[in-house]
Amino acid sequence: MTTGPGPHTRLAGGLLLWYGVLGGAVAWAAHLLVAWPLDELTCAAGREHVSAVPLWLAVWLAVVIPGVVTVGSLLVATLVWRRTARASSAGAEDRAVDRSRMLAVVGVWANLLFLTIIVLGGVAVLVFPPCQG
Repeated sequence: MTTGPGPHTRLAGGLLLWYGVLGGAVAWAAHLLVAWPLDELTCAAGREHVSAVPLWLAVWLAVVIPGVVTVGSLLVATLVWRRTARASSAGAEDRAVDRSRMLAVVGVWANLLFLTIIVLGGVAVLVFPPCQG
């Protein structure tokens, strides 16, 4: 006889699954909304610092932090995919497991795409010197 997971375990697992599926998209959106405008608006104001932080460091953080969040999301999606694959190969027929597996596959591919976009966008932002013009 097996017992199902408790409500806290289900909530934590559900939140982790959604982080695995949507984490890369949210990180990419944050990167898009912060990195380029930070560079453009700071340079347009004639400054090379954001508060007391040098512009290059602020832009670097706006690239690296979303990249790390996306890698974490990719790892979570991969972990969910592996665990649900193990459950499926053990013969468990559960629609929730199948649904979680499908979402994990979507999460893996979406996070790979968003990580590529963040890295390429980061290269463009970081290669060009700030405030060139």
